[in-house]
Amino acid sequence: MKVIINGAKGRNGQNLLKLCNEGFAGAELAAAVSRSFVTNEEERQYPSLTEFTGEADVLIDFSNHEITGDVLEYCSARKIPAVIATTGHTEAEKACVRKAAETIPVFLSYNMSIGVAVTADLVRQAAAAFPDADIEIIEKHHNQKLDVPSGTALMLANRIKEARPEASFVVGRHENGKRTKQEIGIHSLRLGSETGTHEVIITTGAETITIRHEAENRILFAEGALKAAAFLIDKPAGLYDMRDIMG
Repeated sequence: MKVIINGAKGRNGQNLLKLCNEGFAGAELAAAVSRSFVTNEEERQYPSLTEFTGEADVLIDFSNHEITGDVLEYCSARKIPAVIATTGHTEAEKACVRKAAETIPVFLSYNMSIGVAVTADLVRQAAAAFPDADIEIIEKHHNQKLDVPSGTALMLANRIKEARPEASFVVGRHENGKRTKQEIGIHSLRLGSETGTHEVIITTGAETITIRHEAENRILFAEGALKAAAFLIDKPAGLYDMRDIMG
């Protein structure tokens, strides 16, 4: 499986390079793309996607959501499946994802961890089992993270909303007033070099369930992205996510 890594200089991109060099999940590097690179054919490094015209089986994007449209335009033109691992997408960028999925397989997840996918399923089940419970989400990340709340927190909130269609999200509660029955509070902490912790607290007043996922090492996101890439090979056009891998 020949992989194009877009955003190869970032932390996740560097982990992807390491795993490709080790042959994880049958992967090998087709091209490493970063704006900070100068073209180096021998090292397979390129400053932009358009400079690479060689053979590739899949692209993994760990760059920035702002260029999602450009990434998918490149993949659609070359009929290359795409794993979109960026977060913070605007509605217009989400529309680009849906449009590309009409012609190529696209995998979109705001967290590439299988453990987070399991956590999301547990959260949805708990929300369905306790329809009157109060639910709050707390997420912690490093102090350089741009998007608030995290894409993973929103993913968890949306899984809760599957069980509670009437739910509304309250991000960073900051005004006086009682919580409403349907609200889901989402709280973001930005601390040091925290990799990522997500905690969902579900309480009825008589009992409390806490579902917590901690990312101990960023390598798990690269591993998940490569598993997603392997999953996409030979898939028909469409939009896929972690639930498709889990079955």
